[in-house]
Amino acid sequence: MAAYQHVVALGSSFAAGPGIDPIVDRGALRSGRNYPSLLAERLGARLTDLTVSGATTATILDTPQHALWRRTFAPQLEGVPDDADLVTVTAGGNDLGYIGSMVRAASAGRLRSRLLTRPLAAIVGRGGLPAASDEAVEQAVDGLTRVVRAARVRAPRARVVLVDYLTLVGGSTRPDPGTPFTTAEIAAFRLLAERLADAFAVAAERTGADLVRASALSGRHGLGSADPWVTGFRTPRRGAPFHPNAAGMEAVAEAVCTALGTG
Repeated sequence: MAAYQHVVALGSSFAAGPGIDPIVDRGALRSGRNYPSLLAERLGARLTDLTVSGATTATILDTPQHALWRRTFAPQLEGVPDDADLVTVTAGGNDLGYIGSMVRAASAGRLRSRLLTRPLAAIVGRGGLPAASDEAVEQAVDGLTRVVRAARVRAPRARVVLVDYLTLVGGSTRPDPGTPFTTAEIAAFRLLAERLADAFAVAAERTGADLVRASALSGRHGLGSADPWVTGFRTPRRGAPFHPNAAGMEAVAEAVCTALGTG
């Protein structure tokens, strides 16, 4: 059984865990009970958590990220110490506009449900159905590939694990107040998620990085299921919409441990 001493986490909100108490960094919307924290706890390892909600592969690689509370975060890779022996990476969704497009569509759907606000729905939902072009997906693949390779330069002894996104739109997802989408939007979001998962798979193949398919293991835990591992549409004060919940983070941490042979 491999022993890991220093875990480094890179990524966006699906790793950072906005809305899950305790929030340990308000600017990054980073939880102290996100999957990197739970993973490090299970391994008995130190954790350097560099995740920032809203991150793209560019802000992990070489572009400063301007976040909440007038915070600016340096490119995440700059914080990777050379003694790290395990690096997790969850990013790429923001490169494809994944969660942002869901929030816009849900906001438009909520407005459509009320007569007085119906005229605003078309404005909020402007842009039509979400879609990821082949070019955009290839750019996400390239970004993930570069992140893996750069992490290995920064931490030569580290095992790098790509961890993709938990399922949001699953087989049980239907239009309802928690998912105020049209049937066509649900189908479009399901396809977008599949393309994101494909991007992780291609990046793993190109780099030889390990891949934990959180998308596959959570297929029965999407929105509308009996035991969802993600949140539906809700106001910011109650948590982040369309993100992992505490149960989802626990499941991802367990899956990474299993992939490492430590579970």
